[in-house]
Amino acid sequence: MTRQADRFQPIRRGFPGRMFAWRSGRAIQDADTGRRPRAVDVVIREAAAPQQIAELLATEVDAPLLLRSRRFLVEGRPVQLARSYYPLELVRGTQITENDTGPGGAYARLAEIGHEPVEFIETVCTRMPSPEEGEQLELPGGTPVFAVLRAAYAAEGRCVEVTEMILDGSAYELEYSSGRP
Repeated sequence: MTRQADRFQPIRRGFPGRMFAWRSGRAIQDADTGRRPRAVDVVIREAAAPQQIAELLATEVDAPLLLRSRRFLVEGRPVQLARSYYPLELVRGTQITENDTGPGGAYARLAEIGHEPVEFIETVCTRMPSPEEGEQLELPGGTPVFAVLRAAYAAEGRCVEVTEMILDGSAYELEYSSGRP
C-alpha cells in the first residue's frame, strides 16, 4: 500500500472532551474522525493481567481479564492499535464482550451496570514502533508512534478499564484541554 501522507487530513484527537461522546450514544472515534470512512478489526478474548494493568485495575498479576484488541483504519489507512482491559467479573455477560458494544460503546455499557467512567487519566509518550506495530500500522521506516496509556475510573474511584493505544505519529494531532468537556 502506498501512503499518501500529504493527502491524509490529520486526525485531531481532543482530550478530555472526546471521552464523553458516549453519553450521546456516539463512539469516541466519532469525536476524532467525524464522518470519515472508518473500519475496525476486533479480537476479544480472556487474557492474564500484565503487571502494570493489574496494578491500575487493583487486581492480581495474571488475574483473568477481558481483552478487546482493535486496529482502527481511517480512509483505508491503519492509524491506531488499541488494547482495552476490563475486570472479567465486572463485564461478563455484558455487550462489552461482543464485537459490537452498542450505542456509546463500552463506556455506555459500564454506565448501565453502575460503573460510569467519570475520570480519565492518560499518559502519553513518543517512541519508535516495535516491528509488529510498524507492520500492523503499515508505517514507513522512521515514523514514530504515540504510545498512550489511559485509565478510566468510576465515581467510587475504581479503575474499570485500562487501554493501551499505539497511534501513527504522522496521522494524529493530540489536543489537551483543562476545560470542561
